[in-house]
Amino acid sequence: MKQFSIQIILLFFILTMSNRNYGQDELSVLEGPYLGQQPPGLIPELFAPGIISTENLEIEGVFAPGMNEFYFTRQVRGNEVKTHAFQYEDGVWKKFMDEPRSGEVFISTDGNTMYLGNKYRERTASGWSEVKSLGPIFEEFPIMRLTASEDDTYIFDERDEIGTIRYSRLIDGKREEPKVLSNEFNTGKQTGHPYISPGESYIIWDSIRKDGYGNADLYISFRQEDHSWGPAINMGEDINTEHEDRYGSVTSDGKYFFFHRIEWREGKIEKANIYWVDAQIIEDISPKH
Repeated sequence: MKQFSIQIILLFFILTMSNRNYGQDELSVLEGPYLGQQPPGLIPELFAPGIISTENLEIEGVFAPGMNEFYFTRQVRGNEVKTHAFQYEDGVWKKFMDEPRSGEVFISTDGNTMYLGNKYRERTASGWSEVKSLGPIFEEFPIMRLTASEDDTYIFDERDEIGTIRYSRLIDGKREEPKVLSNEFNTGKQTGHPYISPGESYIIWDSIRKDGYGNADLYISFRQEDHSWGPAINMGEDINTEHEDRYGSVTSDGKYFFFHRIEWREGKIEKANIYWVDAQIIEDISPKH
């Protein structure tokens, strides 16, 4: 399954990309929100070109709640795959994480838990704790991405040729056994990387489907008045392309939608970068609009 996340990481090691990195001296000039970047409009743009989105391969970009930390995955030629993070401190953005990748990062809505598939880390006074297991009911699933709502509902995928999205709620303080979501979500191939909004009003995920624009596309489903999930809506040609468009999420301030795009050539990844766009596109897609 060469075009799915685990293969993306493996292929990072064989690509001939630039190995340019930016030092802290260069980052120190980045002031203001969003790593000092000019916000985009309704057409996706590269996020922080030359700093985050470079000639290396960058995927899985997310801001933590509070918008003062940004996490992403980068592969530099000849080096191992790493998770990087920048932190806004004393008026400038500074590097504070550069370590081997242990999973696809999602930060809980209270900012205190880093989910890494079926594992997690807790925020401590000195940084993030060691990696821990989410428990036996999740260990059986080869989870790539797990996200959580304000009510601590988990939405997660599994690394498989088809891919299945499941959910698990916290009921009276007890975590329920994971359940499979409906066919609105679990149709097509290579379905994965779900993101549930904090208030559980929508879920965004990616999949390869017959109605797509080429490779993997991003889809969204909105919560209905009866609390069921509405039909899968392709997020449209401004977001989805003939390339692999995946890993969507919305910043905690509700203003911007992030995703990554991967371009293949002759069975190898040629480009992989992180994009952002005004989150108004979600309101525009909503059937209530």
